[in-house]
Amino acid sequence: MADTLRGIGVSPGLAAGPAYRVAAPPQLPAPGPVADPDVELARALDALAAVAADLAARAAAAQPRNATAAEVLQAQVLMVQDPELAEAVTDAVRGGAGAAHAIAAALAVHRQAFQEAGGYLAERIADLDDIRDRAVAVCLGLPMPGIPSPGHPFVLVARDLAPADTAGLDPAGVLALVTESGGPTSHTAILARALGLPAVVRCANALDVPDGTLVAVDGGTGQVDVGIDEDGAAATRAAEQRRRQRIGRGSGPGRTADGHRVALLANIGSARDLPPDADCEGVGLFRTELLYLDRTDAPGAGEQIAAYTEVFAALPGRKVVVRTLDAGADKPLPFLGLPLEPNPALGVRGLRVGQQRPAVLRTQLHAIAEAARTTRAEVWVMAPMVAIPGEAAWFAAECHAAGLPVAGAMVEVPAAALQASALLREVDFLSIGTNDLSQYAFAADRMCGELAELLDPWQPALLALIAVCAGAGRAAGKPVGVCGEAAADPALAVVLAGLGVTSLSMSPRSIPEVRDALAAHTRADCKRLASAALAAADAAVARAVI
Repeated sequence: MADTLRGIGVSPGLAAGPAYRVAAPPQLPAPGPVADPDVELARALDALAAVAADLAARAAAAQPRNATAAEVLQAQVLMVQDPELAEAVTDAVRGGAGAAHAIAAALAVHRQAFQEAGGYLAERIADLDDIRDRAVAVCLGLPMPGIPSPGHPFVLVARDLAPADTAGLDPAGVLALVTESGGPTSHTAILARALGLPAVVRCANALDVPDGTLVAVDGGTGQVDVGIDEDGAAATRAAEQRRRQRIGRGSGPGRTADGHRVALLANIGSARDLPPDADCEGVGLFRTELLYLDRTDAPGAGEQIAAYTEVFAALPGRKVVVRTLDAGADKPLPFLGLPLEPNPALGVRGLRVGQQRPAVLRTQLHAIAEAARTTRAEVWVMAPMVAIPGEAAWFAAECHAAGLPVAGAMVEVPAAALQASALLREVDFLSIGTNDLSQYAFAADRMCGELAELLDPWQPALLALIAVCAGAGRAAGKPVGVCGEAAADPALAVVLAGLGVTSLSMSPRSIPEVRDALAAHTRADCKRLASAALAAADAAVARAVI
């Protein structure tokens, strides 16, 4: 009889196959005397350069098929190339440490600083650990850590997955992802949805499953059945095939069973992220950070115009919502020249960067306007991390001055949600980023495993903030969408529609199943389910009720 493990389902789907675990990271040898510090320092710096080159190559390889993964990897490259890291490694070697120990010590300091900073930087701790493991492996002459290759399709099990690993996953070989740590908004969750892989995070004891054991994974419920037989595996695969056939039959705009429209939009980082058949009503979140990462100066207007034009031209007559540069916190850009902050997650990020460096924002807005002028897409622009109505008014004025008529604000902090009505007097629409709104509302880092339940998008308090925004939108006659990862959950999408959200934006691969879920419920059903979720005691009860 199979044992059952339970975690948090973060990417819907069913899969069955043998489980294989990611290999353990390299172990540091006992410290010893350093014969030649100059040689040791060269070895350490060469190892960091090798890791940076490897990550950059992985980013370039991922870019054609997964711009989200490429963006994450490029941010990791910037971490490796941080002059402060090289300086810390140099100090450690001069203090008597060998290359591998110097790298581990320097990154331990960075790790502690990220942990204390909280917010997005705390979310990057897994990225730092991955950099450490890769650089230590190079110093010791060992292969860099990576994904197992059993020679047949398998379920990948890990404590957590580094961006470099998830970016290179082949859905033809990896059937599903199961991790012991992570959370609903972790990179594992986001990239699993982008790849269309069933995924379960925060699954206790997953690493105790011996390699080769047959398991069945339900990425919707978070259930992992361990030790199933071949008949059970075949039944799971058949159920997944039926699920895919069912959701594959739908097409067209999102609507409830009685015809109430809820636009289904895509989250993208570049034109390469658009579904091949353009099976979406448009783009609800065009992340523009990819243009700015991994470089020493800001992209020029011409480069930006070309990138925006490529997206707009692919969607004639459809809405494309462009988020202006969301820098700061986990995405520091050296060329901006911003001072160091004690807590970047609560510092100058998002629109605050635009206010500090208005020339950067104005160049971007004029580039967007020029690309919009030469194409037939319906271009909207929104600012990240808006907190007060005055910021929304300032951004709208900048958009209008650049020739962009439709300006909006993202709701990512509770203050913005609570003042949604006031914000809508200044802008034309709101877009709720549930990932950030969750962590700021619950004072819980997105990658702090112990707090993953607080970051569950089913939390009634989060749903209540969304309801406030949706109500403000109805009163103002203006749209309010959700572009956070919550929109990709089919069951939660029904609840969001019942709260009054007018659009849902998600990974393109998630659209068919969300469309199917909406089509199975009337608007009255959605409202009834939304009321039940709001009244629940916690996220687990809300999920169970729905």
